[in-house]
Amino acid sequence: MKFSESWLRSFVDPACAGHEFSHLLTMAGLEVEEEETVAPLFDQVVVGHLLAVDKHPDADRLNVCRVDVGTGELLQIVCGAPNAAAGIKVPCALPGAELPGGFAIKVAKVRGVESSGMLCSARELGISEDASGLLVLGDDAPIGEDIRRHLDLDDRLLTLKLTPNRADCLSLEGIAREVAALTGMPARFIEVTAVDATIASTRALVLDAPDACPRYCGRVIAGVDARAATPAWMRRRLERSGIRPISALVDITNYVMLEVGQPLHAFDNTRLSGAIHVRMARPAETILLLNEQILQMQADVVLIADDQRPLAMGGIMGGEESGITLATTEVFLEAAFFAPTAIAGRARRYGFVSDASHRFERGVDFGGTRRALERATRLILDICGGQAGPVSEALATLPARKPVRLRPARVAKVLGVPFTNERIAELFARLGLPLTRDGDDFIVTPPTHRFDIEIEEDLIEEIARLHGYENIPSPAPRGLLSMLPQTEQARPLSRIRQSLADSGYQEVVNFAFVEEAWEADFAGNDRLIRLANPIASHLSVLRSSLLGGLVANLASNLKRRQSRIRLFETGRCFFRDPQGGPVAGFRQPWKLTALAYGTAFPEQWGCAARNVDFFDIKADLEQLFTPIVTSFEKALHPALHPGRSARVTVAGRAVGFLGELHPQWQQKYELPLPPVIFEVDLDAVTMASVPQYAEVSRQPPVIRDMAVVVDQALELQQLIAGLTANRPAIVRDIRLFDVYVGPGIEVGKKSLAFRIMMQDTQKTLLEAEVEAAMQQLMAYLRAAFAAQLRI
Repeated sequence: MKFSESWLRSFVDPACAGHEFSHLLTMAGLEVEEEETVAPLFDQVVVGHLLAVDKHPDADRLNVCRVDVGTGELLQIVCGAPNAAAGIKVPCALPGAELPGGFAIKVAKVRGVESSGMLCSARELGISEDASGLLVLGDDAPIGEDIRRHLDLDDRLLTLKLTPNRADCLSLEGIAREVAALTGMPARFIEVTAVDATIASTRALVLDAPDACPRYCGRVIAGVDARAATPAWMRRRLERSGIRPISALVDITNYVMLEVGQPLHAFDNTRLSGAIHVRMARPAETILLLNEQILQMQADVVLIADDQRPLAMGGIMGGEESGITLATTEVFLEAAFFAPTAIAGRARRYGFVSDASHRFERGVDFGGTRRALERATRLILDICGGQAGPVSEALATLPARKPVRLRPARVAKVLGVPFTNERIAELFARLGLPLTRDGDDFIVTPPTHRFDIEIEEDLIEEIARLHGYENIPSPAPRGLLSMLPQTEQARPLSRIRQSLADSGYQEVVNFAFVEEAWEADFAGNDRLIRLANPIASHLSVLRSSLLGGLVANLASNLKRRQSRIRLFETGRCFFRDPQGGPVAGFRQPWKLTALAYGTAFPEQWGCAARNVDFFDIKADLEQLFTPIVTSFEKALHPALHPGRSARVTVAGRAVGFLGELHPQWQQKYELPLPPVIFEVDLDAVTMASVPQYAEVSRQPPVIRDMAVVVDQALELQQLIAGLTANRPAIVRDIRLFDVYVGPGIEVGKKSLAFRIMMQDTQKTLLEAEVEAAMQQLMAYLRAAFAAQLRI
């Protein structure tokens, strides 16, 4: 909403000015988004009267003007403006004046003729971009008066950034009402009296869509002069409100809309046929609008029509075929109330927004419809002449104004400031809110111009605004805080994140709602948890795995020419669970997921380049769990390569998975190389074993190597688990250091070489004890896995 401050001050004139006034509006919820002056600074420019205009003796396009500037002495000024003529009044810059842009005026000779000043156009004064000729002033302009005062060029233009609920402030009267309430100054509103009908012409009104338009008023005005000039004061106020003057009739409807907030429209009455109908659009019905668009209406669009054709989009824009022209002599002036739900979004659907739709979709004062019609009628008669017929009105059920109860105790609880009943009543009186009392409670009935007051909190907001947000104390919050226990049995998440960052991974944070395809591809999830109101159509389900987000992050980085990528994320995943959890019927565990892509190491001279593989990520995962021992079992997962994936277990409990991305998904998501991924339960990673004392042996260890031949299909994890469970007491560690398949090994077999470390804390081991332990391990391997000692 853009408006002139001087126009506003004709309604209410508070003592504050400038930035103080803008701050007052902003702190009351009417944010001043922009403020500017009508014209830049300049001085010594006055109203000049051209008494004589003669041709320059030495230039065809120049004139020598005799100008009266009220000093008693005529000035001779050379001027080249095409509209310079004797008898007009124009701005005259005197010698010594400085115009916008630093242009100084002085006495000079122009083609041999002395010129003592300059006659100015609107562009030269910085008022507008019009440079077609001199700025012609009204005949009533006092000669010699400062032009800044005469044209009110020190006026400020304010632009309010209104929230959608404050439609009542989309008019000068609405803003004045607010300023009066904020400052306690009296407001002077336009006194509107009914215009007596002097002709009997009327037009029948029919509400075929009473829910969309419950009130429609109109009247015929005959004998108007559409060519009448719009008064300078009205043109000035319209221009300073960002509206281009068009013609007197159109300007009057726009002016009243800005003044009282009620959009109006004038039809050429001679181009109408029969009654005026307010109805919904019919299938495939079209209309040519004033913006020269031909639109096909949808069934939920309100139309103003006569007996033969549609005339206008109700509450949005008039039609070209029924619009007024400079030849119009008889108008049908309408003023209506359209329900916000019937107008909201309709104009934007067709790619435009009008001043009328902007107001109607937020709510227009349906109690002032007829008042606006009478105001516009009086202005038309005063400016364009004519005779007015009686007002016709069609009325259905108007919106109910439901009383709202306010409890003073609730005000104190919400705002943190106690208000007396007398103070609350005073603030409501300043806002013009009618109220009754029920004990200590206030029963407030919202007026017809306040669509934003529906619940108790709306009234509390009004109290806060008038009291002043800056007057509400803001004490520092107080809370009983205590350190949370952090036992040695759990590692903090920050330490886990730091460990992954030290290994070269970067943390990402993704939305918990994901694409439905991700759940099918990466989790095989067919029990989706759908969102009732997703923020985007493709982010419609809650995730059961973090993997989809990381693959999307990988694809995004690859498009930006990143070749080596390490990512991890921690977050909740969501599952349907009949057993329930914190939320009945759902389980929400935390997961840790990591992804590695590209080369195993950054490019360097110290080692050959190779791509990251399963065992690189397995090592990162084992390091993350240290000192807890993890086990890996061959397993299938819908997201992973069938032959390069494993289940991660800790103490016999499955805690996650590890492996290469499935080739099918690698191709679908256009990844040149397969990333390696692991996802584990976060609570398993945060577990930590409490350190326990163990005696450090002073005896030297004994190390023996043992190579055995087993079936090719035998999984190493089974063998290691069996050896560990059946080892003699002196065996401290068993590690695989070689795998061999080839010449010397039977087809279908493989050779596994283990390094076995033995030690006793009390004595040096004897050779016989060492041999006995080795024989015991070999005997177990033969019995359990049909292993043969490789010689």
